[in-house]
Amino acid sequence: MTKEKVVIGLSGGVDSAVAALLLKKEGYNVIGAFMKCFSDVKNPLTGECNWVAEKQMAQRIAAKLGIKFVMLDFEKEYTKFVIKEMYKAYSKGLTPNPDIVCNTLIKFPLFWKHAKKLGADKIAMGHYARIMPFGKKFKLLAGKDKTKDQSYFLYELSQKDLSHTLFPIGNLTKEEVRKIAKKAKLPNWDKKGTRGVCFIGKVNFQSFLRKKIKGKEGNVIDSFGNIIGKHNGTMFYTLGQRIGSHIGIEIDKPHGTEEKKWYVAAKLKNNVLVAAPEGHGLLKKKEVFIANIRFVNKHKTGRMKARIRHLGEFHNGVLKHKDGRWKFVFDEPVFGISPGQAIVFYLKDEVAGGGEIRLK
Repeated sequence: MTKEKVVIGLSGGVDSAVAALLLKKEGYNVIGAFMKCFSDVKNPLTGECNWVAEKQMAQRIAAKLGIKFVMLDFEKEYTKFVIKEMYKAYSKGLTPNPDIVCNTLIKFPLFWKHAKKLGADKIAMGHYARIMPFGKKFKLLAGKDKTKDQSYFLYELSQKDLSHTLFPIGNLTKEEVRKIAKKAKLPNWDKKGTRGVCFIGKVNFQSFLRKKIKGKEGNVIDSFGNIIGKHNGTMFYTLGQRIGSHIGIEIDKPHGTEEKKWYVAAKLKNNVLVAAPEGHGLLKKKEVFIANIRFVNKHKTGRMKARIRHLGEFHNGVLKHKDGRWKFVFDEPVFGISPGQAIVFYLKDEVAGGGEIRLK
């Protein structure tokens, strides 16, 4: 009996390639679908758009596995819902996470819509995460490989999304994935993983933002209000970001702090950045408010652990709901919390939910 038809997001990377291989071995009728979402970044050596090389590798993988290959052009939607919204958030002084938006609006619902047109029963992705049936609902769990876990980016997925999605490598480590790929003689078995923003890659982010956001010079002050340097516009910087020439800021460090690392501690409304040396109280927060909160199953409050960045350490604390607002109170003050970034809550390996960080 023929198994279900599954359309897998085939990116050109080893993770999705092995996921497709495993699905085929399980007897699924597999279609590999490459998503074209962003074409502005080019290879500095060849001058060719990065997505072209990734598509060619995805085609090679599909041919090697003997599965049908299609390309889905989502660039229009990606530009509208991810890129433009990202620019808007940065211009407001927030530090958004476009990878989460990409998953919430592009990689899962839009991909599923097109997969159904191909006759799909399910979709699959090469994410390091797991989905577990729970009665009539589903739980989202962290991936087995704690060094590659991608559940942080998936907390906004709905029960509907989870009901028709497969994560074939969620129970594997990256090392195991590469071994499987090498044994199967996949051409990308030793290909380096991608970094940077989803579909964009690793770019000079300040230069990327400057394409749409105009800079405005302002002062950098210390905690006493003394001017110690200049910056190019508060929207280009993130709380907790280390200050230095690599981000275009040089400061005159006050006496006694010359050997210390300095960080962005606050953004003031008058285009002023507050900087502070490592260990300063301004750099840590004991609690945060949460906007646009989402839960994978039902609303939860109480003790849990939280992450404020992908693969960041877990921080224990309490999720509270009071006077119509959600907030998370950490057991210990946490460094590097930035408005706009995601805070994701976990109960052991289960993703309870998450939302956007606000400081007031």
